[in-house]
Amino acid sequence: MSTSAVSASGLYRNFGDLVAVDNVSLDIEQGTIFGFVGPNGSGKSTTIRMLCGLLTPSAGTATVLGHSLPKEAEHLRRRVGYMTQAFSLYRDLSVEENLDFVGQIYSMPRNKRKDRRDHWMGRLDLERYRHHLAGRLSGGQRQWLALAACLLHRPEVLILDEPTSQVDPKTRRDFWRILFELADDGVTILVSTHFMDEAERCHRLGILDHGRLVTEGRPQALMQDLPVDVFRVSGPGLRDIEALLLQNTAVRSVVQIGDALRVLTDQGTDPSTIATLADKGTHVERVDANLEDVFVVATADEVTA
Repeated sequence: MSTSAVSASGLYRNFGDLVAVDNVSLDIEQGTIFGFVGPNGSGKSTTIRMLCGLLTPSAGTATVLGHSLPKEAEHLRRRVGYMTQAFSLYRDLSVEENLDFVGQIYSMPRNKRKDRRDHWMGRLDLERYRHHLAGRLSGGQRQWLALAACLLHRPEVLILDEPTSQVDPKTRRDFWRILFELADDGVTILVSTHFMDEAERCHRLGILDHGRLVTEGRPQALMQDLPVDVFRVSGPGLRDIEALLLQNTAVRSVVQIGDALRVLTDQGTDPSTIATLADKGTHVERVDANLEDVFVVATADEVTA
C-alpha cells in the first residue's frame, strides 16, 4: 500500500507585497520522483525551502515523513537531504574534507562516516578527485560532490533544486540513473528543473506559475489529456505562414523547430483551417503533444519564433 512521504495543504508564502507561493497543495508517495517545473520566479525554490523546513509558510501546513513543519523541522533534518541550486560546499576544502565535514555535521561515527564517504566517492566517480580542492572541480564534478554530501547520512527524502543546470547531457543521464536507483530503494525525491526531457522522466510532475500549482499529474497523462491540437507545418515561407497563423484566434502558439512550425490550436481545429492560411506547397500534419506544449498551455505563454 502506498505511503505518503510529503503532504502540503494550502501552502502560502509572501514577502511583503510579493506572493511567492499561493495555495499549493501536494501529496507525494514514498519512492516517487516528483518534479517541479515553472518559469523563473514561479515559486519552485520557495516551495522547496518550505518543504525542507528552512522557510516558514505564511499560511498552510506541510508534513514530511510524519513531521509537521516548521515546528518539527529539527527532527526532520537527519532524514532529509537538500541540494541547493548553487554549489554550497567549501571550495577551499578537498572532496574528502568536504564529505568528512558533512559527516561530522550529522554526528556520524568516524568509521561509519569513512565507509559512507568512500562508498559515494566510488559510486559517483569521485575517488580520483579525493584530494582535489572542490573549487577546482568542473561543474559536473561539483554536482556529484554535492549529491554525495546529500546522501552521506542516508536520507529518506532527497530535495534537489535544479541539480543539473550546469552539467553536460551525458552527466545528466548518469545523474538521473542514480536518482532512479535511489527511488527504487524507497527514497522520495523532489526535483526542480527547467529541462523538459528531465521533467518527462519524473513519476509525477507539478507545474508552478505565479506561485500557483496550475497542473499536476503523470507526465504521459498530462500530454495525452492536453486540451489542444498540435500541428507540424512545413513548407516555403514559414515567416509569412507564422504571421498569418498568429492572426487566427484559434491558434494558441507558434514556434519554429528546425524547418517546420509547431502550432498549438484550440481543440477540434480542422487541419484544413491551418492549410488554407498557407501556400499550396505547405504540408500540415497532426502530431502528439509533448511536455513543452503542456508547459506552454499551463502557464498561458505565447511562444513565437
